[in-house]
Amino acid sequence: MTSAGALSARVLATAGMMLSMLMNVLDSTIANVALPHMQGSLSASQDQMTWVLTSYILGVAVMTPLSGWVSLKVGRKPLYLISIAAFVLVSMLCGVATNLGEMVFLRLLQGFAGAALLPLSQAIVLDLWPQSHLPAVMAIWSAVVMVAPVIGPTVGGLLTENYSWRWVFYINLPIGLVAFALVYFGLESDVGGRQRPFDFLGFTALVLFAGGAQLMVDRGPALDWFSSPEIWVEAIVALCGLYVFSVQTMTARDPFFDTSLFRDRNFMAAVSFQMAVSGVMYSTTALIPVMMQNLLGYSALQSGAASVPRGIGSLIGFVFAPWIASRINPRIIMFVGLVLTSAALFSMSRFDLSMTAAPIEATGFFLGIAQSIMFNPLTVLAYATLDPRHRVEGAVFSNMFRTIAGSFGIALVQAGLLRQNAVAHTALTSHISLADPVTRWAMPEIFHGSSASLVALDAEVSRQGSMLAYTSVFAWMSLGALALVPLILILKSGARPAAPVREAHID
Repeated sequence: MTSAGALSARVLATAGMMLSMLMNVLDSTIANVALPHMQGSLSASQDQMTWVLTSYILGVAVMTPLSGWVSLKVGRKPLYLISIAAFVLVSMLCGVATNLGEMVFLRLLQGFAGAALLPLSQAIVLDLWPQSHLPAVMAIWSAVVMVAPVIGPTVGGLLTENYSWRWVFYINLPIGLVAFALVYFGLESDVGGRQRPFDFLGFTALVLFAGGAQLMVDRGPALDWFSSPEIWVEAIVALCGLYVFSVQTMTARDPFFDTSLFRDRNFMAAVSFQMAVSGVMYSTTALIPVMMQNLLGYSALQSGAASVPRGIGSLIGFVFAPWIASRINPRIIMFVGLVLTSAALFSMSRFDLSMTAAPIEATGFFLGIAQSIMFNPLTVLAYATLDPRHRVEGAVFSNMFRTIAGSFGIALVQAGLLRQNAVAHTALTSHISLADPVTRWAMPEIFHGSSASLVALDAEVSRQGSMLAYTSVFAWMSLGALALVPLILILKSGARPAAPVREAHID
């Protein structure tokens, strides 16, 4: 192939992978604004609708580390094409789902299907281009990763308002077909059959732990936690999975993750930090659109548009993060990011039912900046003391557990929201008395036997209670962000890695 032909093939393959990656990452947030519309069609409660988000995230997290081993066995190009095709097919099935069970199962499969797209595209792009072109190519690649979650709610709002929520899944068909064709014609075939030993027991135990724990936090609020036998079963499965995974990791000849990762205090502290921050970022992204539509009366399109400032903040932070990191101690940057996150969440705890979209957009903007400036120094610190031989494995480990943490974060925050909602509703109703002159004056219909007035009164109390629940959850999250400060003290700057690992962050 001539140099011009080789360049054209590289451009085609890179464009196809970026397009497929855009499709994959987009699906992590595109359904957020459609949840209230999906809720009625699928006959589900608000807390159950979060399963539509968490099942997809969990599917991606569980299958991501498996993608590397499978790509060695079957070849990267065949796996990539299969992943695109499977993702599109399952997306179409999501669009015709008729109940919550079908949707959750299909979203889990969608996560499985798309898990290989992000890490494989990253690895292939790095191999395709010469070193002199990599900075520009990786800048575009990273921009796609950063922009996709941001435009997701806006695109989801447009499709939901003008067509229906089912189009947030149907949109993957034309994108997927174009991406498939570009990769098929642009990427050279590679030979498989090069798999390394795979720890199936360790992987299975890890899946049981993640799945059991996720089901427990998803189902716990509805089943009154450990008063339900189901929650006990899920907790036992999760603990057994964690135990087997730990023992297998420490004793197996070829464990799923090398034990050197767990012995590196710096790396584990950085991963723990990433997990906590991801939990906050994922959960706020999921909560805000639902709050705007259910309590403030915004449309899906309006609530999606309100997420744009957060994306702008992320892009600003992403552009300036390398410049800042080269001049300021990474731990200072992380401290500033935490303080900024805590301040934004505290401001969110002052939300009320009479506000405009401006406070939501402002706090989202600062959360976006905080998110992007923290992850750059976190990556540097995570690999500062890690053996260079384990950097790729460390990248897989941190990406996997950060994604799992995001899924757990959504479920746990939703559980806290339900609990605070019940507390606030009880507190508000205790202050309402039919003997109160203010109540008599405000709603005289109640004293004439109007059931509609009683329903309206209860609806308003529920609305006020829900907003109090949101503000209470945001306040606790603000304190939680500050509680991460001690982790910064554990981290050591060390020496900068000679070849830092580029990680993708989707939050």
